[in-house]
Amino acid sequence: MAQARPNFFAGPYLERRAEAREDPAWEAAARADPDTRYLLARGTTQLLNAGSPPTIAFLGGDAPAVRAASSRELVLLGWFRGARCVLVELPAAATFSPPEGTRFEELRPLTGELPEDAAGLLAYARALSIWRARTRHCGVCGTATSPARAGHSLRCPQPHCGQEFFPRLDPAIIVLVTDGEHALLGRQSSWPARRYSTIAGFVEPGESLEDAVAREVVEETGVEVQSVSYDSSQPWPFPASLMLGFRATAPAASRVRIGGELEDARWFTRAQLRSGEVLTPPSQAISWRLISAWLDGAA
Repeated sequence: MAQARPNFFAGPYLERRAEAREDPAWEAAARADPDTRYLLARGTTQLLNAGSPPTIAFLGGDAPAVRAASSRELVLLGWFRGARCVLVELPAAATFSPPEGTRFEELRPLTGELPEDAAGLLAYARALSIWRARTRHCGVCGTATSPARAGHSLRCPQPHCGQEFFPRLDPAIIVLVTDGEHALLGRQSSWPARRYSTIAGFVEPGESLEDAVAREVVEETGVEVQSVSYDSSQPWPFPASLMLGFRATAPAASRVRIGGELEDARWFTRAQLRSGEVLTPPSQAISWRLISAWLDGAA
């Protein structure tokens, strides 16, 4: 059977070559390679070419911002489209005039316009930037951390402590519950009018993914699920989630009771979803993958 198409932000868009992170001379090798491409980030924004569609504004090693970057501000991302790619994290207070035709942009509003591989790279870089910004100090003793493994770990330099920190992910389940002829969707009050989506929530400590599915659906809608099956996953760096997609079944005509963070939740038929009565999630989201599979006949 052919492999399912990867979710947006996922897939083989990058050769990570994790072994290269162990080379203490990785930075010198990157700077000496004229083909190395540099991706600039400032906070959660990234430097893009202002066009339609937008593209990543890679800089070369001779760019002033790249030459001025300290070792702490560099992260080896891997090899993108055959070239070594390094993230440059500009300090918030740094003065930097973007090259003409470029600007710093947030990733989320542009996901529908970016090529899939570029979106994946930006999502990966964004997740690393957020983690590094939130791990500036050791969580045990409070000492300022130092980067290691080409920026993929942060260590406490104190001999009596020496803690090492790695990028954090927050696992979250997202599930389409059906009773065969109906799909259970909910909406939050902050969403656009008529927007409904699948049920989602974070996994709690000491909880399996299947337990999290059952708990979240009951908390949000009052519906008891029966069978639970895994579908696929999606990196979601807003700020640091890994969305784990599931399908679940529930008894027909299960009563919905609103709870938790939802403004509304209800059962919808395929005809209702196809008619445009409901504003469904964007096609880049794993929630749409789950819904569209059901619309195409999945149980």
